Amino acid sequence: MSTTKARDIRDMSDEQIKLVWKDSAEALFRLKLQAQTEKLAAPSELTKYRRTIARCQTILAERQKKAAGEAAASAT
Repeated sequence: MSTTKARDIRDMSDEQIKLVWKDSAEALFRLKLQAQTEKLAAPSELTKYRRTIARCQTILAERQKKAAGEAAASAT
């Protein structure tokens, strides 16, 4: 998987974002194991997956915060 831009992630549903997050985490895990046992062909892949995971976490957190704010506003 190539890098996923924030605007691409924002266009996804929560379930799709969680899937991208899970896939990136698994790929990062495999790369870390590979880095322990041999030299990586593209060490920059580690950073790309880390950033994709962070983007997913950030966007999901923003959505949760927005939903909580809307729920609080409708309760008053």
